[in-house]
Parts: sequence; C-alpha cells; structure tokens
Amino acid sequence: MIYINIPIMEICGDEVTKGNLPLEWNNNRPLTLPEIDHILHSMKINQVEYNFDHKTNVNSKVEIKKISREIDLASKQMEDIFKHIGRGGDVPLSEIKKDILPTIKQAAEIPHLYHLFYELNSKDEYTYRHMICVGIIATMIGRWINLPKEELEHLTLGATLHDVGKTKISNDILNKPGKLTKEEYETMKLHTMYGYELLKGIKGLDERVAIVALQHHEREDGGGYPFRLVNRQIDIHSKIVAIADVFHAMSSARVYHKAAPLHVVIKQMQEDAFGKLDPNILLVFLYKMMNSLTGKQVQLTNGAEGTIIMIHPYDPLRSLVRVEDTLIDLRYNKHLQIEKVLEDNQ
Repeated sequence: MIYINIPIMEICGDEVTKGNLPLEWNNNRPLTLPEIDHILHSMKINQVEYNFDHKTNVNSKVEIKKISREIDLASKQMEDIFKHIGRGGDVPLSEIKKDILPTIKQAAEIPHLYHLFYELNSKDEYTYRHMICVGIIATMIGRWINLPKEELEHLTLGATLHDVGKTKISNDILNKPGKLTKEEYETMKLHTMYGYELLKGIKGLDERVAIVALQHHEREDGGGYPFRLVNRQIDIHSKIVAIADVFHAMSSARVYHKAAPLHVVIKQMQEDAFGKLDPNILLVFLYKMMNSLTGKQVQLTNGAEGTIIMIHPYDPLRSLVRVEDTLIDLRYNKHLQIEKVLEDNQ
C-alpha cells in the first residue's frame, strides 16, 4: 500500500499568516500547527526541502577532514587555556578570538551535517573538544534562526566558553569514570557560577557571554540549575547553548557511557521539546539534523530497511520512508519508528 503525503500547510490554509506569535513564545503545552507554521515561516525554513541527493562529493569530504584537523588543534589550544585559567590565570580572550573562533565559524558553515556530526564525535577526548563542538553547533543554530551578526558573535563566544567554570572543579570529579556522588554532583554544578564569575568582569566582554556560562543548565520547566529559572527568565543564547550542549554530550563517548547513535539522540531531544528545552529553537534544530539524513538508509522497528526521502518539519522523526516500492509516512503509521540509521557506524 502506498501512503500519500498531504502537506500540513494545505490543511492549515491561511491560518498560518493570521497569527501574531512572537519568536520567543514559550509555554508548557504542545504548539498548535498554525503556531509551528508561524515559527517556521519567521525562521525562513517553512518550505520543505525536496532534495533527495545529500551525498557528499570528494571536495566536501576533504573539506570536512580539513576542518576536523582544525578542530583537533583548537581543542588542544582549549586544553592549554583551561590549564592556564586553572592555575589562576586570566581568561585569554584575545587568543580565543584570534585562534579558536575562526575555526568554529568555519566549521559552522559546512552544510553536510550528517558527516560533520561524526567528525565532531569521533574522538576519545571530551572536555576541551566539547567546548569547541558546542560552539560550532550553537553557531549553526544561531544562523538558522537568523540572529543578527553582532548577536551571533556573542553567542559563538558564549557557547565556546560555556564550561569555563570547570577550570575550578577538581580533575578527580571532572574525570571520574563512574557516577558522581550527590556531594560530587553538587560540586560539579558550581561550574556555572564559577564560569559567570570568571567572565563577568572582563573589560569589553558582552554580559551575555557570562550569562550563558551561568544559565546553560537551566531548563524551561524550572528543573535546571543553578537558580531553577523558567521560560522567559532564560536568555535565548542560554537556550541555544543548552540544546547544543545536550546534543553533543549525548552523542559523545565519555568515560562513563558510550556515544548514542544520532537517531537515538534526536528522539530523546524531541521528547524534551515540551518541558526541558525551548520547543521553538529545538524544532528548527531537529528539522535541520533530520533533513541531513535525507537519502540515508534506515531500519524501521519492524525490521524493514528503506530510504528517508522527506522530513516533515512538524515532526522530524516521523519521516517519509521508501521501502522498496512502497512509501511509508511514519506520521500515519504510529506503530513504526526509525530503529537506526544504517550508516551510524561508518
């Protein structure tokens, strides 16, 4: 049986353009379709990309390998900077802007997200590389939601320095191979306030950079730390960095857990969309990440293997999948899900 896909835009009709929903809208309820349409329209991604050829060419693969080497170098520089700050030194802002931020901005321009994803998460070292990768992912998100240039600069720097407070946490806690005790976890949480204190007094540094260090573990439902802020109490830069932080942390190998496959990470983040993470920003992120899988081979929960041919912007995991001569729209086949991307281990 062939399932016909009906674009939701046709169902919603003119309701899409009638609303006056602000970009920063937040509420602990599912967004309605007209609200989602408005958000996507305002972020200029409301048109579904019907480009099924997402294979990278030789030049693109060379470009990704090159930027991967640059990320390795930036991670090593970040390690040296961490040690310098940990010994009581100042945050070397000019060095970070000159030597590290150009690599982050360059990596954020690479359009082949699926392949870049594996380059970002293919190394054993985590702490210093994590700051570089969060900077890259947050910069991507900032561009997708059309942040002004100057604001994007502040976001990139804030994301890159979001964990700088960990320079004040002992290595025994940072590198502990097992689960932290309650006392150790409380100590670890202090890195947000340490980071804020390190950054807030730097002359010429936008205050939002320090706020990102303080707020990136706050959550929409008030379940985060250090101040249990909710919704609009959280700076939008902190919301963006929270998404980038969670994504890279879940998809990276750590001393105490293996890296989760991309489809598992995306599924978990989608479940966090109406509570923990800002649904407006997360919707854009998930759509972009899933759209990078268009043309990829996947296995469904019933064992069938097929190809993703279209991503629905309203429910990215419920894709349109071709299995032999049949088109299966996962929105209308709730008993089926994407079990895994068959190229996860490549």
